[in-house]
Amino acid sequence: MARWLWNLAESHAKRENLHAEVLLDRVGPREGKTYGLRVRIGDGLSSEIELAYPEVRERRGSLAWCQALAERVRGLVRDTVAARAPGQRRSA
Repeated sequence: MARWLWNLAESHAKRENLHAEVLLDRVGPREGKTYGLRVRIGDGLSSEIELAYPEVRERRGSLAWCQALAERVRGLVRDTVAARAPGQRRSA
């Protein structure tokens, strides 16, 4: 499931900005419970979206849920780009 989640998030992040990279945390205290999803663009790091394993498992087949998650990821990218210093901004 982690690979599926990363693929979904990465594909939508890249649609917003080609330089975006998705970071998926699933180890340590999170293992088997939650995923922590962030976006990095250069040295900029987004806030985190936390997703429970059961939520991802049960809803990944729902188009509406996938669309909502994709929009959240794209929002992280937009927020991260906006937070960067003007001299560091790159557009895709």
